[in-house]
Amino acid sequence: MSHPWMPVSPCGDGCLTPEEARVGAVRRTLRLTGAVLVVLTSLLLAPVLAIRPGRDRLLRGLLRGLLAALGIRLVVRGELAGSGRGALVVSNHISFADILGLNAMRPMRALAKREIASWPVLGPLVSRAGTVFLDRDRLSALPAAVDTVSAALRSGALVSVNPEGTTWCGAASGPFRPAMFQAAMDAGVPVRPVAVRYLAGGRETTRPAFIGPESLVASLRRTVAVADLTLELTVCPEIAPGRAGDRRELAGLADAAVASALGTVTVAGTGARTRRGGPAPTPVPEAPASSGTAARTPSTLPAATPPTPRAPAAQASTAVARHRP
Repeated sequence: MSHPWMPVSPCGDGCLTPEEARVGAVRRTLRLTGAVLVVLTSLLLAPVLAIRPGRDRLLRGLLRGLLAALGIRLVVRGELAGSGRGALVVSNHISFADILGLNAMRPMRALAKREIASWPVLGPLVSRAGTVFLDRDRLSALPAAVDTVSAALRSGALVSVNPEGTTWCGAASGPFRPAMFQAAMDAGVPVRPVAVRYLAGGRETTRPAFIGPESLVASLRRTVAVADLTLELTVCPEIAPGRAGDRRELAGLADAAVASALGTVTVAGTGARTRRGGPAPTPVPEAPASSGTAARTPSTLPAATPPTPRAPAAQASTAVARHRP
């Protein structure tokens, strides 16, 4: 059930790019089997992962091994540097593999929906990485999540957040909602935007996207079937503390940085971004209106039907309202 405060992506099967070259059934089975073996290995190494010295290097190796097992090559453009200083790492959200790639680049804590903790393959790994889980069904849980993320940032941790609040197909993406940017402002730490995209045979693909109500298994099966799949992460310039006056402005700056790296434009009349010259998905009625991110020049693409905003529950407390997306 969708709740008024939860973002809803309009992406569905119609957003998928035409099927690229597929690998055979035997190879798909081997990829899934290899992924399971990597996860089992990580569980056996749990005592070692609990020890700080060497933990990050081992975790990076396990996650890179998991991506390789799934047939995904990781390419990182730029560097996510740090010297014990916390930073909020924000990115567009396409696939279950996003978090694997981000942590294979550099292990960090993450904010994720509660359901991921019980997922096979991904759940055990992200749980051991210190993930902060958010119950998306309860608006009242948001302030505590913001406070937890802020405390982690103050302690010097990198924390990754997907401010779109849900997955999009990758050919289009949603506006960055400002709630979690409050954590960076409260902690006085920079924001590091990262642009995520997937390529198959050198061409952008939406096949790995986690779309609609599909299960993790369905998304996994489609992903492991793609030949020559690359996950590309582009680290954008740091947004320093104090550059934005409030969380909405900060969300807008990060949104614009990712849009620039991906070459996207805003579709007139909607909060959605789409690749230049590419089609945008048709918004569904539940999709929330833009959450106040910085304005950008609308593209010349035809405008899709704007989504109908729905008011949040009247009973929300003052503390909740402060952190509302």
